Amino acid sequence: MKKNLILLKVYLLAGAFTFSGGMAMLPVIERELCEKRSLIDKESLYEYAALSQTFPGVIALTNACFVGKKINGASGMFFAGAGAVLPAYVLMSAATLLYQMLPQEGPMLSALVAIRATSASFLFAAAYTIARYNLKAKANIIIALICFIFTLLNFVGAPVLIVLSALVGVLIYSGKDKK
Repeated sequence: MKKNLILLKVYLLAGAFTFSGGMAMLPVIERELCEKRSLIDKESLYEYAALSQTFPGVIALTNACFVGKKINGASGMFFAGAGAVLPAYVLMSAATLLYQMLPQEGPMLSALVAIRATSASFLFAAAYTIARYNLKAKANIIIALICFIFTLLNFVGAPVLIVLSALVGVLIYSGKDKK
């Protein structure tokens, strides 16, 4: 039960105090679960983070379920998932009710612009960390760079890139097995 409460607390705090979604939560989760409590190693955490990107749905919830299951089975998955979803649910409900009442200029607009800038920095930090732990082979680095460029220039949508990358990965790594 202690691990479940830790998972609930970590994902609740990460969800409540990080903006931009699941990827921005990773540095907080890493610090709490890997460094402070040693409940999961960094490689596994970032492997689950990369895997969470490929599944449909909310990245934070998918990651919480993977990590919670690894740490404490089905109950860990439930508690981590609840912690990941609850802050977003409460904050989005409140934001929906209050948004129309907020002034759309002056200090409020400046605060929202600053939060967006901060969110971008969290996303870049998470992307760098995931790349550092998951892009070790030259082929993976090339695939990642090509996908990044195609996404940046709007050549191809994310679902198509995911399917094409999977096919390229199968081709590359099935050829290595034969050698």
